[in-house]
Amino acid sequence: MRKSMKEKIFLNVNNSQQGMFIESKNIENPVLLFLHGGPGTPEIAFNLDNPTGLEDLFTVCWWEQRGSGLSYQKNIAKESMTLEQIIADTIVVTNYLRERFGKEKIYVMGHSWGSLLGIMIIQRKPELFHAYIGIGQVSQQAESERLAYTFMLNEFQNSGNQKMVRKLKQFPIDQGAEISNDYLALRSKGMMDLGIGMMPIMKMILRFKGYTFKEKVRFMQGNSFSVKYLWETVLQMNLIKEVPEVEVPIYIMQGQFDYQVSYALAKEFAKTIKAPLIGFYTFENSAHSPCFEEPEKMRDILCKDVLQNKAALADKL
Repeated sequence: MRKSMKEKIFLNVNNSQQGMFIESKNIENPVLLFLHGGPGTPEIAFNLDNPTGLEDLFTVCWWEQRGSGLSYQKNIAKESMTLEQIIADTIVVTNYLRERFGKEKIYVMGHSWGSLLGIMIIQRKPELFHAYIGIGQVSQQAESERLAYTFMLNEFQNSGNQKMVRKLKQFPIDQGAEISNDYLALRSKGMMDLGIGMMPIMKMILRFKGYTFKEKVRFMQGNSFSVKYLWETVLQMNLIKEVPEVEVPIYIMQGQFDYQVSYALAKEFAKTIKAPLIGFYTFENSAHSPCFEEPEKMRDILCKDVLQNKAALADKL
């Protein structure tokens, strides 16, 4: 007899209260830990308008990381907002899921910032995971930012949008200028206008009934808080150098129009990393969020490749 579940819970994770949503149509299914992007942008609310259907295939845990969403508190120690600490938190959450659902191993899916975290965790603890699924895969984000800046500048010049051209030229990222918070705000608008980045989330957050009003406020606070302390880490990482090999099968799903995290650099990463099995999948009608933009294709890959330990549907690299 199938047993479904849908719950919102809080755990003590390394002396920090952290929240998560767990959903499943059948708790006997494999377990999937979803590592959200940002830093600081939990994504369960995307399911409102763009349902992934992950709960049909897995018992899926939408964990909200330290300093983000349900897991944001004003008294979080700033010195705890590090990649190393969040890796340690991920291990605790992974072991909680393994023990609760009686699984020796689980699957892990990382989106954007979560894809950096996901790669690091399978490098450290391969014995805990069946496979890793990366979406909007981070590899060399500083270079990705330069590629995105150049692309946006050219697109706005070609379309005659001189206002955006003038604004972008105030932040010459392609010449090594600092990637400031002011630039990130402009970059987000530019990417949304061009359809090459993240989908807008705030309207969905406000409509999402899984959060109380106070939790919606905390979501917004946690978003800026997490970016403040973790964004520089994203820019400094070069996963091609730092993670040349892993012991877990890797599946990377990348939107063809993704400039928020470069499609070209994600493909290069898939070509260079060594793993027992590697599948790279181009989503032709997506930008930064193919799991929400083309969920049917994602589910097909999960069913026919990931859960079967194959890469039959993958691109030829």
